[in-house]
Formats: sequence, C-alpha cells, structure tokens
Amino acid sequence: MTENNRGTTWTFLTNHAHVLLCLVGDPELRLRDLAERVGITERATQRIVAELADGGYLERTRVGRRNVYTVHLGLPLRHPLERAHTVGELLRHIAPTE
Repeated sequence: MTENNRGTTWTFLTNHAHVLLCLVGDPELRLRDLAERVGITERATQRIVAELADGGYLERTRVGRRNVYTVHLGLPLRHPLERAHTVGELLRHIAPTE
C-alpha cells in the first residue's frame, strides 16, 4: 500500500477481494500466510474467510491437517452496482499474469 499526502493508506479493493485473489492463486494457503500477504491480522483473516464461506463464495475442504479452499467464481458480486458481474470476472482482471 502506498501512503498519500495525508498519511492515510487505502486501496481500491477490499480485504475480502484480496483474500479471494490470494486463494485463487494458492488454494492451500495457511491462514497465517494469507493474513501476511493481505496485510491484516490472522483473526481478521479468519473472520473474512468465514464470511466468504457463509456467503457461498468460498468452500473449505479438510485435507489431512490442512484446509484447501475453492473459490466459486460464477457467483455475482454483492454490491448492486456490480451485481451484473461475477467474482471470476473481477479476479481474471486483477490476477497477476506471468
């Protein structure tokens, strides 16, 4: 994140979008690593993952001692201004390309 001339930081995407973006790229990320990448606490990451799962946007599957996450890319974005678009459309446009 960059700091503006007022000393505040902000980004165009929410932490929810950042979590989805990270999990699409690496579905086996541990919450600790996910929190570090997004730049939030582990507790905030747990809350976001739970909210995304409750909303149907994310599915957790237990594999041994780890979770593997599936992002449901076909679901619509939640805000009325964006509802005509899917999670997959958004992530396709912002996912890092090689």
